[in-house]
Amino acid sequence: MASPLIVNVDNGDIEKAFKNLKKKMALEGIFKELKRRRYFEKPSQEKKRKREEAERRRLKKIRRLAAQNRQRRHRS
Repeated sequence: MASPLIVNVDNGDIEKAFKNLKKKMALEGIFKELKRRRYFEKPSQEKKRKREEAERRRLKKIRRLAAQNRQRRHRS
């Protein structure tokens, strides 16, 4: 089970606390998970989605490494 999200409320500022909570939930992927579970997903669709997500992560990592290499070359 995941650890609970904790948000501090300073000076009774509920608006700011709620904004911080929503930001934390978005970073944790809770909204994405809720949206995904709204409807049944066939196992074949789930496999396809996971494969596409993995490919996006792989390409993102390659781009990030390429950008780091470019920065290293420009520093020298």
